[in-house]
Amino acid sequence: MADTILFGTDPYMRNLKGSVAREFDYTRVPESGDWVGWQQSFRQRLADLSGLTGIRELSRHLPLSPRTTEVAHFPGYRREKMYIAAEPGVEIPFYLLLPESGTKPFPLVLTPHGHGRRGKETYVGNFASDDEKQAALAGERDIALQAVKEGYAVIAMDVRGFWEMSREEEFSKNKTSSCDELQKRAFMYGRTLIGERVHDMGRLIDYAFTRPDIDTSRIAITGNSGGGTVSFYTAALDERIAVCMPGSCFCTYLGSVMNVPHCLCNVIPGIMQLGEIYDVAGLIAPRPVLFVHGIRDADFPIGHTREAFAHVRNIYEAIDRKGTDRCELYEGDGGHRYYKERVWPFVRFMFDIRQ
Repeated sequence: MADTILFGTDPYMRNLKGSVAREFDYTRVPESGDWVGWQQSFRQRLADLSGLTGIRELSRHLPLSPRTTEVAHFPGYRREKMYIAAEPGVEIPFYLLLPESGTKPFPLVLTPHGHGRRGKETYVGNFASDDEKQAALAGERDIALQAVKEGYAVIAMDVRGFWEMSREEEFSKNKTSSCDELQKRAFMYGRTLIGERVHDMGRLIDYAFTRPDIDTSRIAITGNSGGGTVSFYTAALDERIAVCMPGSCFCTYLGSVMNVPHCLCNVIPGIMQLGEIYDVAGLIAPRPVLFVHGIRDADFPIGHTREAFAHVRNIYEAIDRKGTDRCELYEGDGGHRYYKERVWPFVRFMFDIRQ
């Protein structure tokens, strides 16, 4: 090994960073003050880059074709097992949870899950074993149950690549997900799993608009880790999301995806040519956003999260000097997990002021 010279990552990264200027660098916007125009152009480019534009066009005339396969009753709420069409030949499995009491129509919370093999089942409390239950509750990942107990309608879906949305090849071998195989195929056709997952959230929102018992003027989205990532990009790309609470995912690209080993599903090829993650967060502004993060999260180091959040605060303040009231970072005293303590008071307040 004495004569072996290995690849120099540091100079390579310097070359990469020096080769592009972020097209939608938020610091350039104040020159014109046209934040709306910046958001519209950026949102369209991001939709194109992620493949979302093409997926939406493919499914533009596709009926939702909802079908219900199960209805179950639990103390305080009803749970419906359903499917709708995502794109030709692809269905989204999901649970719809509805409170048994309260005033209809109910505000809606979408709860995309993270990298757990059983997907939506964990979020609705459908545990396979006591060990799974204890681990999930220790990380407060029964998020759909939390939401319905707060009085909200809830859609808890399988995210593409997991459980009922995983491929037979991985599912039959008890692998956690089909992320790598699906992402590889998506890349070859100019798509990404992020674009596909945001599309699926959009189809579920479309379905919510058909339900008279759901208040579609008040839609929130929250999830942890990979579910936080889906929540974040969905809010950035779909303005029907009123409140966003992404958990354990918000961090600079340079400090997380390019610094710590991550699932390939986090990647959008070419994203740094458009913007860093805090530029993308500017697509949510001025809608309320609560970033939930653990101070000892090794996957998304807190220092880089704080750096990114400082930039997001700048964007919210530039758009509306009072906008920082709608932009928060809640730091939990732990690692890579969900922290519900601040989530439900935040969404309750933000929903209430929209009434």
